[in-house]
Amino acid sequence: MSLPSFEGSPRWSQPAEPYARFPKITLHDHLDGSLRPETLVELADAHGVTLPYTDPETMASWFTGEIAVPTIQHWDEKFGLTTRVMQDEESIVRVAREWVLEAAADGVLYGETRWAPEKHTLGGLPLRVAVEAVAAGLAEGEAAVAAAGGSIRARQLICGMRTSTLSYEIARLTVDTYGEWGGSVAGFDLAGGEDGFPMRHHLEATTLLQNEGIPYTIHTGEADGEHSVWETVHLAHALRLGHGVRIIEDVFLDGRPLGVKTAVRAVEAARAAGPAVLELGRTAQWVVDRRIPLEVCVTSNAGGVVDGIENHPIDLLRELGFTVTVNPDNRVMSKTSISAEMRKIEGEFGWGPQEFAEAELAAVEASFQSRQERDALRDTVLDLLDDFER
Repeated sequence: MSLPSFEGSPRWSQPAEPYARFPKITLHDHLDGSLRPETLVELADAHGVTLPYTDPETMASWFTGEIAVPTIQHWDEKFGLTTRVMQDEESIVRVAREWVLEAAADGVLYGETRWAPEKHTLGGLPLRVAVEAVAAGLAEGEAAVAAAGGSIRARQLICGMRTSTLSYEIARLTVDTYGEWGGSVAGFDLAGGEDGFPMRHHLEATTLLQNEGIPYTIHTGEADGEHSVWETVHLAHALRLGHGVRIIEDVFLDGRPLGVKTAVRAVEAARAAGPAVLELGRTAQWVVDRRIPLEVCVTSNAGGVVDGIENHPIDLLRELGFTVTVNPDNRVMSKTSISAEMRKIEGEFGWGPQEFAEAELAAVEASFQSRQERDALRDTVLDLLDDFER
C-alpha cells in the first residue's frame, strides 16, 4: 500500500524531501500560525491590515525572527496579525481549507488544527459561526484532497486561553459544538502564556469537559517548568501535554535536576566522564507510567525553550520512556513541516524510520478519535510503513 498521491510537496522542505511520503499524524498544529504567507498578504490587503512587509517570503522570515525589524515586545503580536485577517467567515474558511492542503502535501493522514475562537470576534462574528467556518474550510480541504487522489481527515481543537477569563465559556462552546458538522470539533486545548497564568485558574473549564466526556490537551512544560506539568496532570487531568518538554526538569542526573536548556550537554558530559545515573522525579514518572503523550515541536522550541535543535531533549525524553510525538506547532512561524522536522531530528539525533514510526503510532493512539477510528488509522499507517523507502 502506498501513500495516496496528492500534488505538491511539504512547504519549507528540500526539493526531494526524504520523509514527504512517510505517513503522519499531526496533533499540535496551530491554524493561525500556519497561514500561507501569500494568503496572509492577500487577506491583509483586502481587509486593510498593515503588515511589516508585503512580500510573502520576507513576511515569513520576519515571523521566524530571521528578519528582526520591526521588533516586537511579545510573540503574541505576530499572532495578532494573522488573526486580524481572519475576522470573517470567508477568510476563516479559506485559511482552514489551505491548512488541509498543506497538511496533505506533508503526508498527513489525520490532523487536528487548534485555534482560539475568541481571537476572531473583533468584527462581531459570533463564536459558533467562527467554529462553523473552520468546519466548512476543513471539509472543503478534505474534498479537494480527495478530488486530487489523496486522503486526509482534518479536525479542529477549540482553544481557551490561559491569559483570558473566557476559558469556561470556550469549554462550553466546545461541548455545544462537539459532534456537529460531521464531528469537526475533536476536543479542547488551553493555550497562551503559561508563566504567570497557572492551570489552576482554569479548572472550571476542564471539570466541565471531564464531566461531558470531551477530550482535551493543555499547553504546558514549554514556558514554565515541572510544577506547571504537575498542575496539568494532577489537577486538570489532561490527556496530552502540549509541548511538555520541560518535564525533563523533573529528571535527575546523579541526584541533581536537569535544566531544559542544558540537559543534553549535561548528560553527554556526564556519560563521557563515566557512569551517569538518570532518575525520574514523581511527576516525570507519572507521565511515563501513564503514557501521557508529549506534543513535541522541535524547531519551534529551538528558538527559545532551548538554544538550537542540538540542545533539544527529544531524544533524551524518548530514551527515558516518555511517549513522544512529532509536530510542527506553527508551520509559517517556524517555516517548517513535519517532514522537515523529521529530517532535522534524523540529522541531529540519528532517528530513522523505526523511531519515527514509533512516534507516529503514538500519535495515532493519542488522537482524539474513537477507538474504532484509531484502530482503522493504525492499520493504515502500518500498511504504509511497510512500503516506505527512505
